[in-house]
Amino acid sequence: MIEDEKIETPTAEDLREETAQAAPELADHDRVAKLEAELAEAKSGLLYAHAEAQNVRRRAEKEAADARTYAATAFARDLLSVADNLARGLEAIPAELREDEKLKNLVTGLEATGRELESVFQRHGIKKMSTLGETLDPNFHQAMFELPSEKPVGTIVQEMQAGYMIKDRLLRPALVGVAKKAD
Repeated sequence: MIEDEKIETPTAEDLREETAQAAPELADHDRVAKLEAELAEAKSGLLYAHAEAQNVRRRAEKEAADARTYAATAFARDLLSVADNLARGLEAIPAELREDEKLKNLVTGLEATGRELESVFQRHGIKKMSTLGETLDPNFHQAMFELPSEKPVGTIVQEMQAGYMIKDRLLRPALVGVAKKAD
């Protein structure tokens, strides 16, 4: 027979000593893992904060550029009525009065004022839209009435008031008459 080998079973005291010796390693390992997790979280938070700061900066730069570009919009809208009235006044002067020596200088001055106003508009990116013959686009035109016409339905056949753009934005829609099917 085989002699019974004596198997040593650890005593409670031995287990406590073994656990006490291993515990500092486990505690250090847990502490390191916890610190690494906190570091990763802090890095992630820093990256998010940095990205948000960049987004805020870009948004502020865009808003500042838009403010510079379109700052004169309200003022330009007000001047459009002045330009309209000047053009209507010039159109209302009959040809025979244009040749009258007493009014000739006045007419010349009013025409020069109109050209100067157009020049100022151009310098500030304000452009008159041409609409006749175009298809009605509700983003740029406001249909006021329909006229029977041989042109395709929806084609602009009359302009009551010119439309204007400032840079790439609508300043004022054109008031137009649109073709409808002839009777």
